[in-house]
Amino acid sequence: MQLTSTLELYPDYSVTQLLFKDVQNAAELRKNAMEGLVQGALINPSMIVDPFQILVASNKAIHLQKTGKMKTRSLFSEIIFNLSPTNNISEAFKRFGISDGDGAVYVVLVYPKEEAADISSIVSRVKGQQIPADMISTLTDAAKIKKLYKVSPQEETNGSLLDAVICRMAIKDVS
Repeated sequence: MQLTSTLELYPDYSVTQLLFKDVQNAAELRKNAMEGLVQGALINPSMIVDPFQILVASNKAIHLQKTGKMKTRSLFSEIIFNLSPTNNISEAFKRFGISDGDGAVYVVLVYPKEEAADISSIVSRVKGQQIPADMISTLTDAAKIKKLYKVSPQEETNGSLLDAVICRMAIKDVS
């Protein structure tokens, strides 16, 4: 059900992705995350094209944490911020974080490889149905993503939507 990967640039870290639909308690989960009771990033799955997008954001977040250059207060909020094509933190949370009424949630856990992720704690908190994380595309809102990342029709003929999104995420900090 979950998807666990080792980060290429930081092989001593693992990223586990969990996907839930028919979620009944998004407001409670959001509150728990803000209080630090959920040690993970809670993401709106409609804004995610592919699990690779999460790995790129997680890799960048760990790099910024290790170099002391994070723009947010935690690793998990940095992952959400890194998904955004803009440098506006509150806008990133509005677009990529979960909202109180959301019916689906994408949970991202990042942890040192030698430690075990507390997956059962997360699964027990979510009142919803867990589905395989690699089924994220069934919940993706491509139209919203194209608009937010300003993907042109011409650009789509030369590459995939995922290519365009990853490119925007990568060049966000370049002046």
